[in-house]
Amino acid sequence: MDWQLQLITLYLELCKHWQEEGWVQAQRFAPFADLSFTDEEVATIYLFAVASEQKRQIKGIHAHARRYWRDWFPRLPGYGAYVQRLNRIADCFPPLVERFCKTDGAVSMAGLADSMPVIMARQSRRYKAKVAPELAGSGYCPTKKLYYYGVKVHLIGDRQPGTLPSPRFIGLTSAGLNDGPALEQIAPALPYEEVYADKAYDYLKRVGGLPFTVMTPVKRQKGQEPLDIADIWLSRAVSQVRQPVESMFNWIEEKTGIEIASKVRSYQGLLVHVFGRLAAAMFIRNVLPKCA
Repeated sequence: MDWQLQLITLYLELCKHWQEEGWVQAQRFAPFADLSFTDEEVATIYLFAVASEQKRQIKGIHAHARRYWRDWFPRLPGYGAYVQRLNRIADCFPPLVERFCKTDGAVSMAGLADSMPVIMARQSRRYKAKVAPELAGSGYCPTKKLYYYGVKVHLIGDRQPGTLPSPRFIGLTSAGLNDGPALEQIAPALPYEEVYADKAYDYLKRVGGLPFTVMTPVKRQKGQEPLDIADIWLSRAVSQVRQPVESMFNWIEEKTGIEIASKVRSYQGLLVHVFGRLAAAMFIRNVLPKCA
């Protein structure tokens, strides 16, 4: 499928979404609004530039659209006006992620859980960061050995042997919230019998009342003797099962550059950055293959 057909496909999907429910998140109560350049066009340019052109900054997205897509979007406003319009529809992107994640497949009895950081400021700079305090905060990423200010993207998906998981839940929390409590909050809504996760979720194995069994690599306690061979093999087996969710995050980062959010300057901008890029990734993965 060439890029023109991909662009048209995305635009039609967004128009359908706006007609069904998107207009609710983008309501305007002011008496004056120039909608000659529509909200659907605003979202189409952003998502398509992220998904297909791998543009990372809004300024670059706007410049690319102005240079190459002027025939498609003749009423494209200036950069400042475009950013304002994009932030105005920030609440529309989370429902788009949900829409693009919908699949017709049967529910898996095993789920995979993990999280990834979205970094707004790192190391010593995190002390001066003040953007989006309603959601963002300071935290530590043990995988990257990095202290940062930002948020975490949590993903729980159906296990699909041989391929990436099918996302069932994608959420956003402060960087300071541990992974375990985030999973515990939504546990009653999950249909799984087993959930495979990393050592950050280890304490959930001792929490009663969960509707599923939590499987994590065996965590060696401080001062404990080296793990015996059975625990080592169990840890390897669990890690092998949950590896696709890590690959899912790596794929999303490769396609969208979601981890670095140092240019974000507002709460609405943070929502656009995170959920807009997730929507772009899910469009590539779930919608385009059906239209090819």
